[in-house]
Amino acid sequence: MGLQSDVMTAMKVAMKDKDQMALQALRAIKSEILLAQTSGSGAELTEADEIKILSKLVKQRKDSAEIFAQQNRSDLAEPELLQAEVISQFLPEQMSEEEVQGVITKIIDQVGANSMKDMGKVMGLANKELAGKTDGKTIAAIVKSKLA
Repeated sequence: MGLQSDVMTAMKVAMKDKDQMALQALRAIKSEILLAQTSGSGAELTEADEIKILSKLVKQRKDSAEIFAQQNRSDLAEPELLQAEVISQFLPEQMSEEEVQGVITKIIDQVGANSMKDMGKVMGLANKELAGKTDGKTIAAIVKSKLA
């Protein structure tokens, strides 16, 4: 319940500050958490589940902003990026690209991967180890460059 209480506290602050963008983003987090809790599994949300939810919300916002920017709709792209920023505050510290490369190199050595055929093995381990610390696009790009 750590994330849920943090979000509720942040919502109260956003309401007092009359910050509508932050409030929208925080309500989206709360909604996704409630959906996950009531999905019928009955299991308590783990920290990994919470990170997945937050990462998904950030990715959705960034993808939407990118599409809006391509269509020259900066009026719609900016709020999406602001919401992604608010949601990102609840994610663990993001790793730099150099740190990600180091972890992926270690995984490649551990698995013994040497060609693109081994990409699935490497990606599986990398996604588990780097969950919430970086996005999947970055992981995939680094793995492809190392195995090519």
